[in-house]
Amino acid sequence: MKISICCVGKVKESYFRGAIEEYSKRLGRYCRLEILEVADCKTPDGAGAAEEDAIKQTEGDRLLSKIKDDAYVIALAIDGKKLDSVELSDKIAGLGINGVSHIQFVIGGSLGLHESVLKRADFKLSFSDMTFPHQLMRVILLEQIYRSYRIINNEPYHK
Repeated sequence: MKISICCVGKVKESYFRGAIEEYSKRLGRYCRLEILEVADCKTPDGAGAAEEDAIKQTEGDRLLSKIKDDAYVIALAIDGKKLDSVELSDKIAGLGINGVSHIQFVIGGSLGLHESVLKRADFKLSFSDMTFPHQLMRVILLEQIYRSYRIINNEPYHK
C-alpha cells in the first residue's frame, strides 16, 4: 500500500521534523510513505471572508494538483467522521482488501481546506472538534497510521 500525506506548508520546528522522521522510518516496514508539501499563502491580519476563501482556493488548487485520480482521498476536516484507532485501522485494512493501493491523506493550511478539496475527498476524517496546528497534525496523523498498521498486523500497541 502506498500512503501519501498531502499538506500545506513546511514544518519549521525541529521537534516536529524529528517526530515526522521517526514515524516515517517506522512506517517503512508497512507501506510506501510519501509526504507531499505545497506552498502556503500568508494570511494578512484582518483578512475578510472573501480573501480567506481566495487563499484556501489557491492552497486547494495546489493540493489538488498532487492528488492522483486513482487514489482514495481522506481529507482531514473538523466536520468529518470521528474514528477511534481500531476503526481507522479497519478502514485502512478494508481499503486494501477492496483493491485500493494508494491512500492520500490531505491536511489543509491554517485556514483549513477549500470546498473543492473536500468535494474531491472520498472520506472526511475528524480527529477532534478542536483545531490543531497543521504541523502538529502531521505528527498526529503519522502516529495514527503507524498505530493502525500495528493493529492490522496484530502487533502490540499502547492503549
